[in-house]
Amino acid sequence: MRNYRVHLYAFSDWLETEDRSTAVGLVKQGDVEAFITNQIDTLSVSTAATRFRCLRVFFNWAADEDEIDANPMAKMSEPKLDEPEVPIFTDDELRALLDAADGKSFGQRRDTALLRMLIDSGLRSAEIMSLEVEDIDVGAGTASVTGKGSKGRTVAFGNKTAQALDRYLRVRRAHKSTTDPALWLGVRGKLGTSGLTQMLRRRAEQAGVEGAHPHRFRHTWAHKWLAAGGQEGDLQHLAGWASQQMIGRYGASAKAERARDAHKRLALGDQL
Repeated sequence: MRNYRVHLYAFSDWLETEDRSTAVGLVKQGDVEAFITNQIDTLSVSTAATRFRCLRVFFNWAADEDEIDANPMAKMSEPKLDEPEVPIFTDDELRALLDAADGKSFGQRRDTALLRMLIDSGLRSAEIMSLEVEDIDVGAGTASVTGKGSKGRTVAFGNKTAQALDRYLRVRRAHKSTTDPALWLGVRGKLGTSGLTQMLRRRAEQAGVEGAHPHRFRHTWAHKWLAAGGQEGDLQHLAGWASQQMIGRYGASAKAERARDAHKRLALGDQL
């Protein structure tokens, strides 16, 4: 039920961001189509499909209960799950994004910490944006995360991320919503997933980087882990995956690049 509400809230937040009506009876098929397209572009096809199914259940209920005159999803089809390979960020692109957020203002401190968490932890967008202040242990370099199915796990982050979080937490104390338990704050209080998407869009434009969305950071993180020789079992635990099949899906990004690098390290021909 909690995850069901999360997907409905994501749709409502997106409608507000796009300046579209959030009244149930005024939602049109075009609104839902635009939202699902946005989710595919910024998150993943699987997430978009999950949100599609939740919205369909909701609007079917609203139609059955005569809460709406017409079901906006009556003629819509669920997104297909044949996901394309997600390109990874280059190191130059990641540096450019960090440079775009560099500075001492509240927004710059926050965005730098957010970017470093995305790069360093491999968290899903919903996981990173649901973090609370008490979930972060800067000294230990760990974060307590609640993932899919309300399953908890602890993820680690490095020294530069710890430093960025420490700097953000210090300027956060002067924010008018400093008593809010949510870690990430915006102008009006807690920052949501739509706020994360807007931040990435803004910083990407400043950095001249295309295709900057949370899902791509997760793929890049998984690729870097495997490329560095990290164990698949550890990757599965840190990423919060219930199945090893997800390793194959996320590991597909830049798989050919890892294979070429492995060939160079092994140098089989040079042994003769």
